[in-house]
Amino acid sequence: MQDWYAFLQSSQQHPASIENGTVIHFGDPVAEMKAIMHETVLCDLSHLGLLDLQGEDAQAFLQGQLTNDIKQLNGEHAQYTAYCNPKGRMLAFFLAFSTANHYYLQLPLALSQSIAIRLMMFVMRSKVTIHDAQDSIIKIGLSGIHASTLLATLFSNVPEEDLAMVAHEKATLIKLPGIQPRYQIFATIDEAQDIWQALAQSAKPVGAQGWEWLEIQAGIPNIETITQEAFVPQMLNLDALNAINYKKGCYTGQEIVARTHYLGKVKRRMQLAQIETLLEVKAPAVGDDLVDDGGQAVGKIVRVALGPMQHEEKNTCVYDVLVECRLDSLDEDAPSTPNQALSLSWQSHPIQIKTLPYSLSV
Repeated sequence: MQDWYAFLQSSQQHPASIENGTVIHFGDPVAEMKAIMHETVLCDLSHLGLLDLQGEDAQAFLQGQLTNDIKQLNGEHAQYTAYCNPKGRMLAFFLAFSTANHYYLQLPLALSQSIAIRLMMFVMRSKVTIHDAQDSIIKIGLSGIHASTLLATLFSNVPEEDLAMVAHEKATLIKLPGIQPRYQIFATIDEAQDIWQALAQSAKPVGAQGWEWLEIQAGIPNIETITQEAFVPQMLNLDALNAINYKKGCYTGQEIVARTHYLGKVKRRMQLAQIETLLEVKAPAVGDDLVDDGGQAVGKIVRVALGPMQHEEKNTCVYDVLVECRLDSLDEDAPSTPNQALSLSWQSHPIQIKTLPYSLSV
């Protein structure tokens, strides 16, 4: 990875500022965050880890561990899926795909090693190997109205539907859901350098927070160390994201996940929201509690990013967040749009509920 980081920092026009393996910005974080709304942007995704599972039993092994149907990973589509403990509580959330007899699981880098170790505990006599692909495969994000056009100048085939994928000789492309066309590119370091340089001619490089904001707007959850074992998959809308297959058979935690589905309506859900604070207030963080009017904890922050729309004249910051909360804590009758969750707040700051880009009526 050091060679890749050195490459990103070597650009005279857009040198990367990197901290702890994460690209913070490319020289102008304010302009970069504003660009994600209206421009085509390019993002290094080294803050995400990637596990590579191989072996003749890899598919069967993963089928017994994850919530989605791994047999559907045919090299043409990716999927979201979760890894749960026996009580049905999520240990990790993955973007999963398969190519050339390799099964890849993308997750936050901070969880890669511990999840790999836990998975290896259950390999037993199965013919499966688990490798950390972080140093061998570079991950690049591209988002914006011209994203597909730019990719078409480099690749003969660009996926058109959400979670469709195309494996080329030089890279694998996956189209991701989002408010604008959004793609992920997986390539070797040598190929990634050429791809980055070509795309950077027209797309604006942005820091990791820009990609986090795009993930939030797409309603895609995440599990970090502090939120491990906090949520059953339906609480984070995995059923709405087609990340749970109820017909695939047994897997770790399956009994609880299936019971939640078949016994009736889910009482807790993830919502898209905003929190506005004064500049001097410490930023909201993943795992922070949300409380109702009586001070009782009724939810948690799942993802958070400083949004592109700031109110400098008001001396405030606006954070875009995904929050998991009890549905009865939301004021569904509030007349404003977006609705104000009058009984839901973070450190006395009211939570403003936005509209998710998908339906929860599953």
